[in-house]
Amino acid sequence: MGKGLLGAKRQVCFRIMNLAIKAIYEGGKLRPLEPLKLAEHSVVYISLETDDAGRSEWLAQGERSLMDTWDNEADDVYKALLTK
Repeated sequence: MGKGLLGAKRQVCFRIMNLAIKAIYEGGKLRPLEPLKLAEHSVVYISLETDDAGRSEWLAQGERSLMDTWDNEADDVYKALLTK
């Protein structure tokens, strides 16, 4: 922090923008599917999440397994106890 007029302290403020967009990886580069409102040469941090058939199937299998475990007749005993 520096000193402003009359010795008052100045604060430097930074704006942080969080934005989720879709992009395609081609030719060794990520290409956004929509325009970005960024100044040229802006430095950004990127977090990747793929959207592929393998991931979707993996999530579907996990959901089926969870439902098999949680939605069964043996657990109906606990359901009866909770409603009393």
